[in-house]
Amino acid sequence: MSFTKEELLAGQVFLVDKNLNWTSFDVVNKLRYQLKKKFGLKKVKVGHAGTLDPLATGLLIICAGAKTKAINEFMGLPKTYTGTITLGATTPSYDLETEVDQHYPIDHLNPTLLHEVTAQFTGNLMQVPPNFSAIKKGGVKAYEAARKGEDLKLTPRPITIHYFKLTRIDLPRVDFEVRCSKGTYIRSLAHDFGQALNSGAHLSVLRRTAIGDYKVEQALTVDQMIQKFHMES
Repeated sequence: MSFTKEELLAGQVFLVDKNLNWTSFDVVNKLRYQLKKKFGLKKVKVGHAGTLDPLATGLLIICAGAKTKAINEFMGLPKTYTGTITLGATTPSYDLETEVDQHYPIDHLNPTLLHEVTAQFTGNLMQVPPNFSAIKKGGVKAYEAARKGEDLKLTPRPITIHYFKLTRIDLPRVDFEVRCSKGTYIRSLAHDFGQALNSGAHLSVLRRTAIGDYKVEQALTVDQMIQKFHMES
């Protein structure tokens, strides 16, 4: 990962394994600061190619210098995630950002039913984004309205789920792997999955393992990346 100041400005791509509770912008800001410090720059363009929620870990593509022009290309690549859905309970945010607001029965659930319903969430679908998202409606961010107890009534958006499969069933939790298009909310997938089971559900663990052909195994944590920056100074 050795590169000169000129090579940085010409464009670099960094694969980061994002820590839990970090925002995507935390990663961008930390790396921008370290790159400016390393090369004595007053300014350098740095951006991410697809947000990961603070409660998610995994692959984040960071573009620097002229490579920031390619961010939209990276964002258009399919994403692969693994995680855990907890059945029988919902939260307003569809994940663990908010507390459980309602409980539902799960006695009727069994592996056969779970796999049958999982198969319904494949192909070209229409998905309603979570109210706790950064999508704007009428100039207002959905999560800002949701925190005030307001519902912006977000409209469904087209998405593609290439595959959605359960890798472990240990009720009330199920582990999964999903490969999907840009714009897919895994929190909404978890919520909709619960509804389709005549129960409820929320996302309790999420990790992004791939973006296109880029794998999280190729990535470094922010701390590992900063250490390499200093070693190569």
